[in-house]
Amino acid sequence: MRYLDPKNDLTFRKVFGQHPLLLKSFLNALLPLSVPIRDLEYLPAEMVPEVPLLKYSIVDVRCIDEQGRQFIVEMQMLWTDSFKTRVLFNASKAYVRQLDKGIEYNQLQPVYALSLVNQVFERDMDEFYHHYKIVHLANSNKVLEGLEFVFVEIPKFKASAFNEKRLQVLWLRYLSEIETATENISPELFEDQQIREAIALLQESAYSQSELLAYDKYWDSISIERSMLADSFIDGLQIGKEEGRIEGKIEGKIEGKIEGRIEGIELMVVNGYHAGGTIEFLSAMAQIGEDEVKKILQKHCLIS
Repeated sequence: MRYLDPKNDLTFRKVFGQHPLLLKSFLNALLPLSVPIRDLEYLPAEMVPEVPLLKYSIVDVRCIDEQGRQFIVEMQMLWTDSFKTRVLFNASKAYVRQLDKGIEYNQLQPVYALSLVNQVFERDMDEFYHHYKIVHLANSNKVLEGLEFVFVEIPKFKASAFNEKRLQVLWLRYLSEIETATENISPELFEDQQIREAIALLQESAYSQSELLAYDKYWDSISIERSMLADSFIDGLQIGKEEGRIEGKIEGKIEGKIEGRIEGIELMVVNGYHAGGTIEFLSAMAQIGEDEVKKILQKHCLIS
C-alpha cells in the first residue's frame, strides 16, 4: 500500500481540516496548553496579505474550542522572514476580532498560532520546537495572556532522540517519516487510534484522479517558489558585487575599493540570508569565512 505525504496542502487539510477529533489530538499534543481541548469547531479559512515570493496565503486550519480559545494552524513548506510577521498578523487579527462580537476586553480569549515549517530557519539553535509568548524581560513568570506562537522546524526533529512514545513525538513522526510513495510505516505509529486514522486518510488509493493531480500540482508550485527564492538570492549576490565595484571606482583610491568591496560583500550576505541561504552557502558564495558571515548577520541584527 502506498501513502501520500501529509505535508502536502491537499492531504494536510483533508486530515486536519475535516476531522475535528484528529485535530484535537494533534493540537493537544503540539501546543503548551494548561487545559486540554475537550471539543472544537472549525472556523472558515481566510485569505491574508501575501508573503513576498510566496503566493499561497491561506491559513490551513482555523478553529475554536469550548472555552473560546482560537487556534490557527499552518503547514509552511518554504520559510521567509516575512512568514513570521504574517503569523503575528493573523493571530493578532483573530484576537482583536473578538471585540466585533461585543465582548469586553477582560473576556477576550487566547489565540494560539501553530506553524509547522518544513525548513530550518533557526540555524544557530539545535531546538526544533520554538514557543513564543509575551513575557516580562526580567521575570519570565510574568506573562501577558492573549497570544502564543509555536513554530516547529520539522527537518530538525529526530525521533531517535526520544525514547518515550509521547503523542507529540508520534505526531511529529507522522509528519516527518511519511512521504510520497511511502509503503512501509513504523508499527509504533499505528498504536494510537487517532494517528492510525490519520494514516488511513493518506492512502493513495483513497484519492480521485483529480485530487492526485492537485496533489502533484502543489509540489510543482513549491518547486517554482523555491526557484524564485533561489533566483532572488542570485540577484542579491550580483547586486552586491556590482555595488561593491561601483563604490570602489567612485572613490578612485585603494581605500575606496576596499570599502566598496566590503559593502558589496555585506549586501551580498544580507540579501542572500533573506533569500534563505545557509551560513555555509553564504560563506562559499561570498568567499569569506563562516565567522565573518555570522559577524555581518549579527551587525544587521539578523542573528544573535
